[in-house]
Amino acid sequence: MEKVISWLDARFPLTASFKAHLSEYYAPKNFNFWYYFGSLALLVLVLQIVTGIFLTMNYKPDGQQAFASVEYIMRDVPLGWLVRYAHSTGASAFFIVVYLHMFRGLIYGSFRQPRELVWILGMLIYLCLMAEAFFGYLLPWGQMSYWGAQVIINLFSAIPFIGDTLSTLIRGDFVVSDATLNRFFALHVIAIPLILVGLVAAHLVALHEVGSNNPDGIEIKKHKGKDGHPVDGIPFHPYYTVKDILGVTVFLIVFTAILFFAPEMGGYFLEANNFVPADSLKTPMHIAPVWYFTPFYAILRAVPPLFGSGFPGVAAMGVSVMIFCALPWLDRSPVKSIRYRGPKFKIALACFVVAFLGLGFLGTQPVTPVYTVLSQVLSVVYFAFFLLMPWYTKYDSHKTEPERVTDK
Repeated sequence: MEKVISWLDARFPLTASFKAHLSEYYAPKNFNFWYYFGSLALLVLVLQIVTGIFLTMNYKPDGQQAFASVEYIMRDVPLGWLVRYAHSTGASAFFIVVYLHMFRGLIYGSFRQPRELVWILGMLIYLCLMAEAFFGYLLPWGQMSYWGAQVIINLFSAIPFIGDTLSTLIRGDFVVSDATLNRFFALHVIAIPLILVGLVAAHLVALHEVGSNNPDGIEIKKHKGKDGHPVDGIPFHPYYTVKDILGVTVFLIVFTAILFFAPEMGGYFLEANNFVPADSLKTPMHIAPVWYFTPFYAILRAVPPLFGSGFPGVAAMGVSVMIFCALPWLDRSPVKSIRYRGPKFKIALACFVVAFLGLGFLGTQPVTPVYTVLSQVLSVVYFAFFLLMPWYTKYDSHKTEPERVTDK
């Protein structure tokens, strides 16, 4: 084995890569529960790729056969139901762990200097996930897939000057059709996953270049021992690989429980209308996207049209996603972690979480006057968290950060 490894090392940096990214990569010694979700996101990415490969073996991207091929996978392919449900449940699990991973970045200031690029790459990964989920959502060719895609694509037509051309380009036709299905299949299976894997690799390389953040928000590279390693750090392997295995075990227990007992999750993971074949002549009573898109969908519906154009709502929805990229330059606090921040930031963050969850619920509900007003109020709170951040972080009180990381 030593000869094999030596032969490989002479031709490929196998041992050097293992040392740089695992055995000799020093991470802060005070990681806590919130630091599970990065590795879990990587696990779910692998799960989605593997289950997606098996699904494509029997799926037919054809307007006449797509729905029937999914039913064939569910009913006739050995363990096909398990693979399909693992993929659909994995899509929601992906967004759950990514949202928790982003929330950890918010509370501990992981987007602050010197990790601005790590945060930007993470946001690009998030955008790719949204695109991947949107393109994959059409593929079952059920009622909600078809009409959900019709509604979302039509939003692009609200963009001035290029809207109609852009929406036609996305569809590949003047309506959602077989051409749209083939186009989305190619993007979902080949194009977006390639970009996603590249961005994940860049995200990890950038992270390991500047080092991981920690619950105290202190740079452990400032204090190094005689061996050149941070005195407040420990090797990622074996310490955090063992810790992550524990997180993976708990995650898989929860994941398999949902997979075997509630894969539709009451209609939030898989809607009832998606078990009905797509019908271009019959519109469902209520069209709503999957739960992980509903906060932004609620913001879209909360903004009234201007001069008969829905562009303000589309613009607000786009800005509500992209504004996360500006966080490194909006936060003016002298400390990073919520442990040492004052009450203004904590109250603002709590209001943001309530607004995000509230918008997520309202996005699943039919439009009513009361829900519209609530969506507008919560949308204002959502954007106020970002737009007022330079003020409330600069003038907020704060505690003095310790010189070294703490274990509490």
